[in-house]
Amino acid sequence: MSTPTTKPSFSPYRRWGIGLHVFLVAVLVLAAVIMVNFLSWDHYVRANISSHPRDPISQRSVNFVQSITNQIKVIVYYDKEEPFFTTVVDLLNDYRQANPKLSVRVVDYLRDPGTAQELQSQYSFLASPAAKNMVIFDCEGRVKFVDGNSLTRYVLEQVPSEKDREYRRRPTAFEGEKAFTAALIAVTNPRPLKAFFLAGHGEHDVDSGDKNVGYSKFASILRQNYIQVEKLSLLGTNSVPMDCNLLVIAGPTTAISEFELQKISQYLDEGGRLLALFNVLSLSRGQTGLEQILARWNVNVSTNIVKDPEHTTSGSDVIVRIFGKHPIVSPIAHLGLHLILPREISKIEPPNKSAESPVIQEIAFSSPNSVTDTNIREKKSRPMILALEKGAIKGVITERGTTRMVITGDSIFLANHQFDSLANRDFATHAANWLLDRTELLEGLGPRPVIEFKLAMSERQLRASRWLLLAAMPGSVLLLGSLVWFRRRK
Repeated sequence: MSTPTTKPSFSPYRRWGIGLHVFLVAVLVLAAVIMVNFLSWDHYVRANISSHPRDPISQRSVNFVQSITNQIKVIVYYDKEEPFFTTVVDLLNDYRQANPKLSVRVVDYLRDPGTAQELQSQYSFLASPAAKNMVIFDCEGRVKFVDGNSLTRYVLEQVPSEKDREYRRRPTAFEGEKAFTAALIAVTNPRPLKAFFLAGHGEHDVDSGDKNVGYSKFASILRQNYIQVEKLSLLGTNSVPMDCNLLVIAGPTTAISEFELQKISQYLDEGGRLLALFNVLSLSRGQTGLEQILARWNVNVSTNIVKDPEHTTSGSDVIVRIFGKHPIVSPIAHLGLHLILPREISKIEPPNKSAESPVIQEIAFSSPNSVTDTNIREKKSRPMILALEKGAIKGVITERGTTRMVITGDSIFLANHQFDSLANRDFATHAANWLLDRTELLEGLGPRPVIEFKLAMSERQLRASRWLLLAAMPGSVLLLGSLVWFRRRK
């Protein structure tokens, strides 16, 4: 009886098939790992992970957007590889969801040059080489654009390195909602807003870049909020123009003539809006004349300089940490203001207060231990900024509306050198928007924090990680597949 022949478990063809299958799987895994690592290597810095990645737009913005009845085209003229491209588009889609009259179109000027050229012929400012990453708002021919590169605040931080000291710009806050809502207000308002700066009395110059007295940064902020800036002389037959939405008297150092004061007084009686800033340099030359006008509105402009020994850096400045409840200062109450030699500005309680009296709120104060240059013994908290509002008198039609004023005891804090100290910049923006009754831009529109989650690695660690991801991991998969193939072949 013959012994049956034992057949091999796997035929040569099957063994080669299994080996080929394992080899192909290993190659595919290797290719996938390499592609994923290549993509992450090329794009990892573009993933900005915020602690509030999908915060909805504020209710004030929603209410304003829902009130829009015009068709508005929003064009995102952007490089899609820019870090905040997705953030910009997502935010604009929130606006579109609030009102379908807004349409959002995305054009990548690098990858769609044909469409980009068409837009350049339609919007001439896009033809400039510097026109990159723009958001364009177009409402029936009224066009405003937002520079996407200015939407994010950055700080410099050191990058870990074993050799040279390196720095990078780290994003800290995103201000898209504030800029986009301001642009929508601008294009839906057929009449542009104008701020006139009184000139001729030693005021701060809006065209000057001088760091100590120039006001070019303040003027730039107003323009970014779509407020036209012009100089105004009240000499001769000139009066405050009817298209003046805001009159700014920025730190006059010499007296204002009587007939100019009469024109300012008339402007306020008609419902004008005034931002008056007093300069310490005017004290050596007597009063400017504006003090008498404000006294009639129950505002006292003192000649005393406030000193706060516990909240100062040099003795001549005051760090303001105490604020009243008012839309101008509520958003910056946790930040503070940095004033230079401020005067005391307080309200006067009238003996017979009526319903037609102006509503005055003192909104910024020194600490309880502050004194003045003329009385160093009396310690108390002193007001340095106030806001005033007076509605129209019943039965009387005012030409301009409701009178509003913001009076500050210092003008140097908004000069170029001090403008970015603490929340001085934000105060300038909020004061202008409150005076212009643009409440949509006052609350809930502050910058949103950007928090990045990242690994801090040195150059050596980075090279080791590169070899680990690109060689060791896929190599181990290939080795394991080869071992399985050789084992099964036996």
